[in-house]
Amino acid sequence: MEVDDKLFNVGLLIVATLVVAKLISALIMLRSGKRLPPVVKTWPILGGLVRFLKGPVVMLREEYPKLGSVFTLNLLNKNITFFIGPEVSAHFFKAPESDLSQQEVYQFNVPTFGPGVVFDVDYTVRQEQFRFFTEALRVNKLKGYVDQMVAEAEEYFSKWGESGEVDLKYELEHLIILTASRCLLGVEVRNKLFDDVSALFHDLDSGMLPISVIFPYLPIPAHRRRDQARKKLADIFAKIIAARKHTGKSENDMLQCFMDSKYKDGRQTTESEVTGLLIAALFAGQHTSSITSTWTGAYLLSNKNYLSAVLDEQKNLVKKHGSNVDHDILSEMEVLYRCIKEALRLHPPLIMLLRSSHSDFSVKTREGTEYDIPKGHIVATSPAFANRLPHIFKEPDTYDPDRFAPGRDEDKVAGAFSYISFGGGRHGCLGEPFAYLQIKAIWSHLLRNFELELISPFPEIDWNAMVVGVKGKVMVRYKRRELPIN
Repeated sequence: MEVDDKLFNVGLLIVATLVVAKLISALIMLRSGKRLPPVVKTWPILGGLVRFLKGPVVMLREEYPKLGSVFTLNLLNKNITFFIGPEVSAHFFKAPESDLSQQEVYQFNVPTFGPGVVFDVDYTVRQEQFRFFTEALRVNKLKGYVDQMVAEAEEYFSKWGESGEVDLKYELEHLIILTASRCLLGVEVRNKLFDDVSALFHDLDSGMLPISVIFPYLPIPAHRRRDQARKKLADIFAKIIAARKHTGKSENDMLQCFMDSKYKDGRQTTESEVTGLLIAALFAGQHTSSITSTWTGAYLLSNKNYLSAVLDEQKNLVKKHGSNVDHDILSEMEVLYRCIKEALRLHPPLIMLLRSSHSDFSVKTREGTEYDIPKGHIVATSPAFANRLPHIFKEPDTYDPDRFAPGRDEDKVAGAFSYISFGGGRHGCLGEPFAYLQIKAIWSHLLRNFELELISPFPEIDWNAMVVGVKGKVMVRYKRRELPIN
């Protein structure tokens, strides 16, 4: 009984301390004269956490009509201020790292990516590492990657029969990882170590849980498997790197680009850094490409007008170029590009983007209201919500790829940062061109070689995943055929 009383008293003291701290903070802000954003009304202490865990997009749908484009959610001892819409997002995307930083809010990635890369290094080193990514994704490199993408798609779909039924989501996930292995991880992994490396990446992926965001080093089984997989991957790539250096053999893949990269002081990348950068590249692209490929297929097979439009585009390209598919031909596929872009608008895999504020700043809404955002706030925006704002996109919940066609250009008419599926500004996704080429290579092959029919209900969104994707199976009936040109 005495122990219970002590525990109760300690708990009461903690709650009282938090309440007093909140009151003091509110009083200080009131006296400072700051024009603070409106705050989401929740129960004290844990109310904000409960609202957030129910789903941030659900919370945004409820609060945006009431509070407007800038508002704050009190989450335990943190304040998260949301910016919704292009009118208030310029500072979020354009501010220097010294003002709005990624490093603190994305620390949970460090156990997965490893030491010495991306969010485990200061901004100057991270910028140099991003330069390595940029160099690995230049047009001359992408042209070589496209040849590998096309070859992988041809080999994979050659194993399908004359007709049948498949889970499109499963098929595209597996093809994407095969393609990524060839273009990013190297021919050694693709040809000899694919099963081993895929299993290890699965353990890494499974170690990225919602609890990992708050407690990335919590000693749970998923984290232990993650750490063991990371160590084994480091050993595998160390051997591959050593073998390439010993033989002097060079390959056209991202692994080779990272091996050849040098910092401004002339220092060569280490084996550990190369492994970490490869893991980061695969994590950044694999989910986005497989999820977007699946949504693109589901929408095309559910919208006969757009399916007919992309088929006509493929027919015209075959008339013009024959059956060949390369980087330049993929770049001509504007109709397919808009169909992919619209699927990505409706279903961006990353539903939240975060920054940590290192200085006070102000923001003005489109209604003309100005708010002061204090240093120490976490600043957030949501592609999943912002991409469906009705004052930017007409009938925002409708699949309409023509909204991006010349003459409409809805994402450009409203100004910069209207479409943020790939982020934007200083931290825009470096892999965007790679992703579009990869998805185009897959779907151009499917459109040219198969009749496809969606036979399961249109898929639902899997809000419970760390990277939000497609829930359940996407069953498709296929029949092999040649694209009728005339």
